[in-house]
Amino acid sequence: MRPLRDAQLGAFTFFASALPHDVCGSNGLPLTPNSIKILGRFQILKSFTHPRLCQYVDISRGKHERLVVVAEHYESSLSDFQRQGKTASPDMVLQVAYEVLEGLEFMNKHGMVHRALAPNNVLMDCKGNVKLAKFGLYYMTDRGGDVDFPIGYPSYLAPEVIAQGSFHASDPSNEEASLPSGPKSDVWSLGALLFEMCAGRRLLHNIEISERLKFILTLGCMDDIVTVLAEEHGCLDTIKDLPENVLELLRKCLIFLPSKRPTPAELLGDGVFNEISCLYMPFQKPLSLFSSALRCAHLELPEDISDLCKEEEEVDYLSERAIDEVYYLWCLAGGDLEKELTNQGIIQSKPPLCTLPKFLLEDGESFGQGRDRSFLLDDTTVTLSLCQLRNRLKDVGGEAYYPLLEDEQSSLPQSASNQDLSTTVTLPLIIRERDTEYQLTRIVLFHRLLQAYPYKRDLVWKDARVDIPPLVRGMAWAALLGIEGDIQAKYEGIDKDTPIPTDRQIEVDIPRCHQYDELLSSPQGHVKFRRVLKAWVVSHPDLVYWQGLDSLCAPFLYLNFNNEALAYACMSAFIPKYLYNFFLKDNSHVIQEYLTVFSQMIAFHDPELSNHLNQIGFIPDLYAIPWFLTMFTHVFPLHKIFHLWDTMLLGNSSFPFCIGVAILQQLRDRLLANGFNECILLFSDLPEIDIERCVHESIKLFSWTPKSATYRQHAQPPKTAITNGNGFGRPVPYYFSDYQDMPRTDLSRDPLALSDLKAELSPRISAEDLIDLCELSLGGVGKRTRAGKPKIVAVDIRSAEDFSRGHLSGSVNLPYSSAFGPDGELVQCPGTGVLHSFRGRVIVVISHALKSGTTFASHLVKVNFPRVCMLDGGIIKMRSTGLLTVPSPQI
Repeated sequence: MRPLRDAQLGAFTFFASALPHDVCGSNGLPLTPNSIKILGRFQILKSFTHPRLCQYVDISRGKHERLVVVAEHYESSLSDFQRQGKTASPDMVLQVAYEVLEGLEFMNKHGMVHRALAPNNVLMDCKGNVKLAKFGLYYMTDRGGDVDFPIGYPSYLAPEVIAQGSFHASDPSNEEASLPSGPKSDVWSLGALLFEMCAGRRLLHNIEISERLKFILTLGCMDDIVTVLAEEHGCLDTIKDLPENVLELLRKCLIFLPSKRPTPAELLGDGVFNEISCLYMPFQKPLSLFSSALRCAHLELPEDISDLCKEEEEVDYLSERAIDEVYYLWCLAGGDLEKELTNQGIIQSKPPLCTLPKFLLEDGESFGQGRDRSFLLDDTTVTLSLCQLRNRLKDVGGEAYYPLLEDEQSSLPQSASNQDLSTTVTLPLIIRERDTEYQLTRIVLFHRLLQAYPYKRDLVWKDARVDIPPLVRGMAWAALLGIEGDIQAKYEGIDKDTPIPTDRQIEVDIPRCHQYDELLSSPQGHVKFRRVLKAWVVSHPDLVYWQGLDSLCAPFLYLNFNNEALAYACMSAFIPKYLYNFFLKDNSHVIQEYLTVFSQMIAFHDPELSNHLNQIGFIPDLYAIPWFLTMFTHVFPLHKIFHLWDTMLLGNSSFPFCIGVAILQQLRDRLLANGFNECILLFSDLPEIDIERCVHESIKLFSWTPKSATYRQHAQPPKTAITNGNGFGRPVPYYFSDYQDMPRTDLSRDPLALSDLKAELSPRISAEDLIDLCELSLGGVGKRTRAGKPKIVAVDIRSAEDFSRGHLSGSVNLPYSSAFGPDGELVQCPGTGVLHSFRGRVIVVISHALKSGTTFASHLVKVNFPRVCMLDGGIIKMRSTGLLTVPSPQI
């Protein structure tokens, strides 16, 4: 979006027509309220950025089908010029005409018309340039079919629109009403506006509406409509004195028959604008962040270079921010749309008695209230005051708006109010997301980082570890997933229209996917859902559509509602990373391996809980498949998924295991106290989960989990870039790498059959992982925590004789035969006290025989030793490293 600059934020409201409550659609579901339909159609209007159009910012849905629209606004309009009663100069007429036509042509290219063109909707900025307002009203209301009022103003409506009548565009009883207004209708409205500017008076202002409409329809019998209108308004001499090119422009606009009237595009290329068209540069669409074009090709310095050197007191930094950013901060600073409209008298509350309907008795007598005119369109636009926001940000220094990306200091600037914003980082995330000053600094920082993407991708990842501002979450996720290239061309090249067998299942799933959300439940949301899902299915012929894919798509579609290509690209990059081969036609082996590794992670981090769940037979197959198949989008609402995925996207494919364990630990007390049936009921209606706590616990669990412990044979194979078969992505940085991405060596983990994997309660780790964790190559004996205690310890369960022939430095010898009794309980032996002192650290069991190592590790888990794992391949893998030591003989 473009900067706010001299513009203001304006809001206007209207009601959508109400639907009957007892009527269902063809699918048996209740009808979608008209207000939600409008809300869905509105979204595309936010993506329209043109110098002749007021930028749409937001739409909110209130009670009783009320909608409030926020858009760029200017106080000056052609209405002000009319009230002065002056005639416009020919140059001004041509300028206004050309600029209005530029805006209309842009709309026409996107399949839209204005229909509500009137003096109060032709705004003027501080430089006197045209800004068309309310240009999306006709489109968002489905040509007026979703509201109870007509779109447009009688004095400016084209004859063909008036002849069509006031039927709704969606009225099936009127065939002609289904014909939408075309681009030529706006040309007539423009002609009426220009005539008023030339005549210095309003068109048919003192005539009743019915007579006014009749008069316009009778103009079809006239040869020169401009002359007839001039005679009717007593300004014939004024019109005749106009330059020939202006008079010719009026005549071309005010042609009665649409077939002979030019379109805005045709009129722009007409000779009447030969002298003025050279003063305007062709409009260039802003380049997308993800495209093949050079984004910096059209960078320009200000005309006056001294503007860059203004004193700080003269610079309005906030006005240089994008309109959507300013509105977002305005809301955080306490802005309330309905309160603003109520203060201006636009929204008026009435006692219930005054809202009773009107009754009609058999004798014709009626009583009660007439039609409430507040449900008709009030086109008043209320200017939203930014004083409260500016007051809130008055102590934020100018450096906050221009952070240095390579500064070694904190990227969070300090405010001048002695409040260090870096302290805000320690507050809960929900508080940070509502802090105006903090969000400003984060938005500005991410905006600059994303502008430099992909070259600053490492810094995006670094700052995303702190948090991701909600306003830029969609783009930040795309950067974290490594999206690059001309994604729009790639998406458009996919056939999304040809019927395929999956269509039926997609149609069934979409109306059940996150439909509590107004955006995703709208008809436009369903259409976009269908297109993105179908694009993924078609472009991945080796995979199939499984239920749950729609839930995976929902977060990406919500964040990129106006950019289906980016939603598809993110989804195509996300699935191979976290759900590789989950969507095979036969995915049982992939799912079973995933669930088995998850079971081992539960045993690794919480053996007591693992033992209880195994004892009652409550295995992950009964509850965790929807978790991982949809990456928790099926069980959590979107606002929780956003916070969860903000962190998950920073980790590798093993991070979801830690999220699953963290969820179980929040339910730990209830799970330990219940049996199988109670646990089934508990998960059938999952209790409220504290997502922020879940995220923090997941990070902690992830930091304690050795990389190779989550190794899966069916995970994504090693890669040099996150290309995912579709060309999206860049080389994977170190922080994205999985254990599978590391070069294979003799010390790596060997693939394990599923049956053998299920037989082991504890996970295995590779020899190279053990070496890295123990820092043996550096000469250390144990990786240490911040407290100074070793984080990991190697327990060698071979006999004392074998241990003396060669062992890892710092390892502890606890022979298997002397550690446990016949019943599996710990016995009193010399190594018992040492074993208990290791509780809480990562215990790596090293053995010579696989069976003894598996049994020993399982026994430790059963007696509730946490963080127990085994060395894959045993001591044999370590013999080739040269790291085994032999104790010196005692003298």
